[in-house]
Amino acid sequence: MKTRITNVLIYVLFAGTLATGQVWAQVYQSTESPGAAGRLENAISVAGKYQNYIYGVVKKIEKDEIILDKTRFGNGQVFKLERKTRFIDNGKRSTKAKLKVGDMVWIDAKIKKKTKEKIAKRVVTGVGPKTVSQ
Repeated sequence: MKTRITNVLIYVLFAGTLATGQVWAQVYQSTESPGAAGRLENAISVAGKYQNYIYGVVKKIEKDEIILDKTRFGNGQVFKLERKTRFIDNGKRSTKAKLKVGDMVWIDAKIKKKTKEKIAKRVVTGVGPKTVSQ
């Protein structure tokens, strides 16, 4: 009986040691700084910045609006442009004139509750855009 209890304890200790090693491997993090990844940056930090933005492909550009396809609201979605709307390309300030049909964009928009009108506050294009102050 004593031998059986000893064997069970050894087995539990051995299994616990293996499980601890697997858990440690899952929580190990690199000591490299987030910027060390180069152009692609740290995917988690970039995704977090743009999780509330609306992604789409430019279908049409008007004087005071931009129409996007492939958004979470569907195709042909209209976003109103205001004087305060900021355009950012590859992390640098840009202009509406540099946008082209077919460009992939992320739009920080506010939606009016009563009219459901979408107002673009910031339009971001390019690879690996960074935060630009207003």
